[in-house]
Amino acid sequence: MYDRGLSVLEQYGLEAGAVYRGRGALICETDRGLVLIKEFCGTTKKLEHQAKLLEKISVSSAILTDQILRNLEGAYISVDGENVPYIVKKWYEGRECDTRSEEDICRGAAALASLHKVMYMPVQCHYVKESLCSEFQRHNRELRKIRKFICGKQRKNQFEQEFLESVCDFLEHGENAVERLEKSDYGELRKRELEQGAVCHGEFNQHNLLFTEEGDIAATNFDKWNFDIQAGDLYRFMRKILEKHQWDLELGRKILLAYHRVRPLTVSEVENLRIRFAYPEKYWKLANYYYTHNKAWIPEKNVEKLEKLRKQREKWRDFVDSISVA
Repeated sequence: MYDRGLSVLEQYGLEAGAVYRGRGALICETDRGLVLIKEFCGTTKKLEHQAKLLEKISVSSAILTDQILRNLEGAYISVDGENVPYIVKKWYEGRECDTRSEEDICRGAAALASLHKVMYMPVQCHYVKESLCSEFQRHNRELRKIRKFICGKQRKNQFEQEFLESVCDFLEHGENAVERLEKSDYGELRKRELEQGAVCHGEFNQHNLLFTEEGDIAATNFDKWNFDIQAGDLYRFMRKILEKHQWDLELGRKILLAYHRVRPLTVSEVENLRIRFAYPEKYWKLANYYYTHNKAWIPEKNVEKLEKLRKQREKWRDFVDSISVA
């Protein structure tokens, strides 16, 4: 239903004008500006912490954010006539970050650095992200489990054959990343950042960056925020971009420097970035998708993605070795 959720605007004293669809939400013009209406499926406590984080950013940074609005009763969550919970956010007219534009990408990296300078809150244990050591080890176990499963099949499709041909190499990279992480000062770095209350966006990518006509940048969709090493946000943003650019070394250097000029990276953070990039995360994601979905039919697109990963392997490794802000 196109107007689903619109009725909750009455609880905010807002009158709806033009309405159009966003990503899993409705964007609506009101008498007090643009808002986004989205069905809510999280926990009230985390939403309250998120609202406080966004309020802090709004008074401490030039980067705009999608503030969560309180309804007339002072609550962040509003329920419609069908008992469906919604949240309403302040929104902005703008275009998404263009992954083909070097200028957009570097402005996005600089915006992330600006956010990280003010994204600190008292740590809540429930929202501390899993340690990188635990995550890498779990993913490696899953790759070995998937390899064993496919080896036990009598008939193998193209994806399964290509996976078996490549899994040893990628698993070796994964195991090396764990070894490198354990030898690094990751533990001290993580402890230090958690003591300071460092917060990550959790899903900082091109879709969550809006560029307004006035020249401002808005960072949106903080739903997956967590306490962790902030370099993790930079890694996720860069990986998405660089996969699209065939692991372009020069572009990678420019993104790192754009961030570093605003929020200088420490030696420990740069090494942590190298280790994150050294882990074959996209390969694990493809394998995990295969294992957790219908195996009788493998989308052709996933076969193509696997082939692309194998072809980009050397460029990816060259990029890992090149990471530096010197």
